[in-house]
Amino acid sequence: MDKPFLRDFSETELKDWILSIGEKPFRAKQILDWIWKKGIHQWDDMTNIPESLRKKLKESFYWDRIVLHSIQKATDNTIKAAFTLTDNSVIEGVIIPSSERVTACISTQVGCPVKCSFCATGQMGYKRNLSAGEIYDQVMDLNQLSLQHFKKKLSNIVVMGMGEPMLNYENTVRCLRKISSQEGLGWSPQRITLSTVGIPDFIKKLADENLGVELAISLHSAIQEKREKLIPLAKKYKLEELLSALKYYTNKTQQRITFEYLLLKDVNDQKEDTKALIRLASIINVKINLIHYNHVEGLGFYSSDDEQLTIFKNVLLEKNLIVKVRNSRGMDIDAACGQLANKILKK
Repeated sequence: MDKPFLRDFSETELKDWILSIGEKPFRAKQILDWIWKKGIHQWDDMTNIPESLRKKLKESFYWDRIVLHSIQKATDNTIKAAFTLTDNSVIEGVIIPSSERVTACISTQVGCPVKCSFCATGQMGYKRNLSAGEIYDQVMDLNQLSLQHFKKKLSNIVVMGMGEPMLNYENTVRCLRKISSQEGLGWSPQRITLSTVGIPDFIKKLADENLGVELAISLHSAIQEKREKLIPLAKKYKLEELLSALKYYTNKTQQRITFEYLLLKDVNDQKEDTKALIRLASIINVKINLIHYNHVEGLGFYSSDDEQLTIFKNVLLEKNLIVKVRNSRGMDIDAACGQLANKILKK
């Protein structure tokens, strides 16, 4: 691609370019307000920018704006949105409303290289990283959908859609900084959760960023052999190394980490699994989210039944751990990660 991305430019860099073509430097802030704060979809939406300057912008820069392709709405009001990118790739976002909040789940990659065995996205393969702007656009567009359907703005963002955010580290962090800055949406970083399978070096790097977002680890098993079967990347990053990085993170940030734990029938929901999870959770400051699995056809995994989930939860509670059960949402639509994108791409 011969043209640079407009959204890769800082205000200072854009001012320099604008001065070089004989325009007034205040135009830089106006342009960046349009593409970051107002979330417009096309050049001509910049109504206070002269047509001659809009033409020069079109000729000189590439704008990677995503476009809403379609949505599905479940009976529990969960919304799954598919977006098309400029290269015709498809990504997904989810809106999860409740009485207290409206949470959006956003993607960071087209497909996913991690290939978790229970996840539909892993079956798509991996195509590329999303730009910071493409990640950001999901928040803007899902916020508009939330206003249309629920008359509420988004209250929280979870970065746990398609892709592994730590493998698109720079663009993900740049996007989250923009969301929490006054040049972007001005959100408190505490409203943002970054979810990762756990890549130790990047967890330590995130701790040093002073970003302030919440961190969640897609754990799914505290037994190394089982975790490797569920998350192939765990063969490279052992639990001991992950634990060391998490200790560094909690010491540096003074934040509690969340363990995300999908309960899979007869896979990771037995007595040995609770014992291993208790051992791990007793070492660092964590809370545990137990999650009902949203079944994906053909992968061979099923959610633990309610009785087994209750037993599992109670064993953890008896050890004074902080435990929350998160029910699967959107069971009557393609809400599991990667399901809708896979369906669209196969048409």
